[in-house]
Amino acid sequence: MYAPIVPLLVKTLEKSEQKQIIDLGSGGGGGLLWLNQELQKNVPDLKITLTDYYPNIDAFNHTKLQASNIDFSTKAIDARNVPVELLGIRTQFLSLHHFQENDAIQILQNAVNSGQPIAIFEAQERSIPSILAMVFSPISVLLTTPFIRPFKFGRLLFTYILPLVPLFVLWDGIVSSLRTYSVKEMNQLVDALPNKDTYNWEIGRVKTGPGVILYLIGTKK
Repeated sequence: MYAPIVPLLVKTLEKSEQKQIIDLGSGGGGGLLWLNQELQKNVPDLKITLTDYYPNIDAFNHTKLQASNIDFSTKAIDARNVPVELLGIRTQFLSLHHFQENDAIQILQNAVNSGQPIAIFEAQERSIPSILAMVFSPISVLLTTPFIRPFKFGRLLFTYILPLVPLFVLWDGIVSSLRTYSVKEMNQLVDALPNKDTYNWEIGRVKTGPGVILYLIGTKK
């Protein structure tokens, strides 16, 4: 899914002369493993730090064991007010839509005030095709669940016997699509920043197979 944005991230790393990614709202961090391998082809000494407002330490440890260049913060990290010692490109994957407009502006403002690059990606949009794709997402859950590792009986129970997981995925997917900022709205977020002109902004969308990824990237001039 992230293949089309690899060149965007590589360009951002090179342009900002950074080899460190500070990932915000990482969840468990597992979604970065493939992307990490691809980025290392161009940036072999890349380092990634996983962070979250509610850090899942067990999941972070599991992800770290699979990639020696990935580390994490055990502290609660607020994307609106990132500690000054966390230096590097701030990334957000599939999480900006969780923030109201004022909070989203604070995220961008904090990056600009700190002089740090920021790259935000959303893998859905507020459109009929995106919402329809989410309607069929429970089918993907049913097909892929047996292959998820580590194996857990509870996962099978709440997928096939009491199908709560497919229902939650359906709900989350549709709501996420409806809440996602459009390219126009991302531009409006940037326009609200008092010192926006100190940064170069790149906002757009790229196709990824049948889907789409929206992106907002800011680098210091």
